[in-house]
Amino acid sequence: MGGFIKRHRWIVPYALLAPGILWLLIFYVYPGVQMFIASFWSGTLETGFTFSLSNWTNYPEAISGSSAQFVRAILYAGAATLLTFLIAYPLAYTIAFKGGHYKALLLFLVVAPFFTSFLLRTISWKIILGDTGPMLGPLKAIGILPDEFRVLAEPVAVVSGITYNFLPFMTLPIYVSLEKIDHRLVEAAKDLYAGPWRPGGAIGGFIFGAVLGGVLGYILYGAGEELAQVLITVAAWAAAGGLAGAVIAWTFISESFIRVTWPLSLPGVFAGSLLCFIPAIGDYVNAEFLGNPSTTMIGNVIQNKFLVQNDYPAASALSFTLMAGIIIAVAIYARALGTEGLTTGRG
Repeated sequence: MGGFIKRHRWIVPYALLAPGILWLLIFYVYPGVQMFIASFWSGTLETGFTFSLSNWTNYPEAISGSSAQFVRAILYAGAATLLTFLIAYPLAYTIAFKGGHYKALLLFLVVAPFFTSFLLRTISWKIILGDTGPMLGPLKAIGILPDEFRVLAEPVAVVSGITYNFLPFMTLPIYVSLEKIDHRLVEAAKDLYAGPWRPGGAIGGFIFGAVLGGVLGYILYGAGEELAQVLITVAAWAAAGGLAGAVIAWTFISESFIRVTWPLSLPGVFAGSLLCFIPAIGDYVNAEFLGNPSTTMIGNVIQNKFLVQNDYPAASALSFTLMAGIIIAVAIYARALGTEGLTTGRG
């Protein structure tokens, strides 16, 4: 056997890849093909289904009836991905550069929620965000918030739940990228006068924070409201985001970070954003438990058509459309960032 391997060394990498490829073929490619075939079915569960290419109309019919849920899923998943990044990057940076002997403990705390069921974690947010829960109850009792104020069954609750559940998926890849950075590169940059990024950093932080705050304000509170209320909400969030961005940039951001740390951490940002956005856009648990009928996402529609209505053709068409859209978006995202630069660590 050893002699055979020595004579045919080219087999070794393929043999190592074989288990993973087989796994993907069985649990990804085959179900994907079956789902694509089912999207061209017609009929019912009682009478049986028949395949015909003329049933391509399943796609426009299913998509036209779920366009709002598609848009909502993209907005909620995008907002949650941005929020996880804003939380995870400082967290991963602190663990990588300031964690010291407590790195293992801090990393354990990051992944500790995974020891609890995804469903239980979501239900716990329903309790926390309840009208009389531990967060809003005391504030209403002392008169800071009016009795009719609520967070649960609103977009902000859905996005908050998604953000919490997928936060470790953003934190760990960024931590790995930051951990691999040679600290001597940062020190060399500082020696070459890459100091605090002022006042340009404050201006850039204000613009970034204002844009991000306005977008998040619209998604979380402004969507579906009257124009005047939308403008007030977006303006308030933009002002708060701009102020926070300016303070953070003035206080913490330096040219050594912009020129060294940030580019070298892009592979982790790239991986983390994909690990968050892809499962978040298809999630239906958070919208089911933390939202209301007007906050349903495309995952809720697919789940309902599969398990409640037993409308397999429409559900398969929606699922395949979502999968194809995600693949195209990931390809564009990778192209925009430059996969070659990411793999070499040059951003």
